[in-house]
Amino acid sequence: MQISVLFVCLGNICRSPMAEAVFRHYVEQEGLSGKIRVDSAGTGNWHIGEPPHHGTRNKLKEKGISYEGIRARQVRKDDFDEFTYIIGMDESNIASLRKLAGSQDAHIYRFVDLIPGTTYREVPDPWYTGDFDETYQLVSEGCLELLKMIKREHKLN
Repeated sequence: MQISVLFVCLGNICRSPMAEAVFRHYVEQEGLSGKIRVDSAGTGNWHIGEPPHHGTRNKLKEKGISYEGIRARQVRKDDFDEFTYIIGMDESNIASLRKLAGSQDAHIYRFVDLIPGTTYREVPDPWYTGDFDETYQLVSEGCLELLKMIKREHKLN
């Protein structure tokens, strides 16, 4: 069984595509691309088909991380069957995911819960804050912790 991770935010153009790109980068560095599939989606449908926000693209370029092939899409009901880990960026995303999942046994996580000792309650949305540095820092930390957790839980090396 392939392990799969879906990052979810509101529009799928800032936070979740950043997390998808960063996590995919870490997975590739660990040589686990064939074992872990990574994707992202939004709870809303406003940006379907669009590339990541220019602020996300600029931050990823600055860090030497590819965002090639990432296009906004909306969360689908079958995502709950398809993905091992579904990770929401804020409480609103989590509530929307739980509502859509209904009675399905979905593995939904709040992104900041992956980061030990953080005081953040959610990943701030740079669409509103304009602070892509803060978002990148949290995403980077959380993605590293998620990869450690997956490697531990699935005995990957």
